[in-house]
Amino acid sequence: MEIKNIAILGSTGSIGLNTLDVIAANPDRFRVATLAAGRNVRLLASQARQFHPEAVAVEDQEGASWLTRELADTSVQVLSGQQGVMEVAAWPSVAMVVSAIVGGAGLPPTLAAVRAGKDVALANKECLVMAGSLFMEEVARHHVRLIPVDSEHSAIFQVFNQKNAMRRLILTASGGPFQGWKQAQLAQVTPEQALAHPKWNMGKKISIDSATLMNKGLEVIEAHWLFDVPADRIEVVIHPDSIVHSLVEYLDGSILAQMGVPDMRTPIAVALAFPDRVPVPVPSLNLVALGRLLFYPVPDRADFPCLGLAYDALRAGGAAPTILNAANEVAVSAFLGESLSFPGIAHVVEQTLSTLGGSPVHTLQDVMEWDMMARSKAREWSHRISGRTVHPC
Repeated sequence: MEIKNIAILGSTGSIGLNTLDVIAANPDRFRVATLAAGRNVRLLASQARQFHPEAVAVEDQEGASWLTRELADTSVQVLSGQQGVMEVAAWPSVAMVVSAIVGGAGLPPTLAAVRAGKDVALANKECLVMAGSLFMEEVARHHVRLIPVDSEHSAIFQVFNQKNAMRRLILTASGGPFQGWKQAQLAQVTPEQALAHPKWNMGKKISIDSATLMNKGLEVIEAHWLFDVPADRIEVVIHPDSIVHSLVEYLDGSILAQMGVPDMRTPIAVALAFPDRVPVPVPSLNLVALGRLLFYPVPDRADFPCLGLAYDALRAGGAAPTILNAANEVAVSAFLGESLSFPGIAHVVEQTLSTLGGSPVHTLQDVMEWDMMARSKAREWSHRISGRTVHPC
């Protein structure tokens, strides 16, 4: 069987590390062709020495200069900047790109991979949140395979086989660390508390998004584009154990679910090997020890507004999802920098959406312009409410 050459965008993050673990466990199936990372050049250098890629890309020229010296005794080519990341995404020998760069920064290189005819294992949901219809048009135009890596969308991907008979998609959410908390408690939340996810080990940005439920909102938008399902047929339920990763209900009342221990190596392996299966060092699910599965409704919007804001943006269409995503990235950064309260994240997003409104987007240039405008306006709102306790509206 031919070995598949893999590019990993975001190799030093959580998804990147888990992807490398899957590849290391299956050296007869996969090979690392290229890697891209942000500023963690020491870890990237270590990965390059272990996996011997043809090229690596790093965020800035200073990091690239250090890597060039560090890898001088190897044949690894070192690139830098957004252009360098786009080059490793479209590298000639690559067959599949794992898109795991966090946030809107992941859109240009993932799009470069699609336009170069590379299959994409998509962990960067912002590609579809920011530019859903345009991105999917590029996928169709270049005849590439787009396979989701998010555990929820991977679950749906694995059991979604009769679209015309589908009644609804049900996305599960762990609920994050603040289940049952109310406005007064949430106003006192610290970054350290919000980063302490009870089930998943994730990067900072996605951990905060999980705590606000914005991550689930972004996943609703992603599911809409991946599976061509309208918002009113995508539901969210809280499932704190993170065992059932998502479900599909069909017209006859049948519900198909994908289950497994909460470990990202499973959906990564599904994407890399599709349509085959490969062994992954993940423990088996012990159903007897599990005993039962619990599900709860999503919290009241007054306490956790972000999920509702994402549904609103999806229904509004046009630039609204782009604005939602950009404002959220700015607000999360401000919260992590301790200049914005936890409820202030939703407030910044809501005010940015309300201020900018939104209009139809026709090109990717339109998307990027709305993204920049939204970031600027969100920074204004973050500064305006900085130091104040802001309750969700």
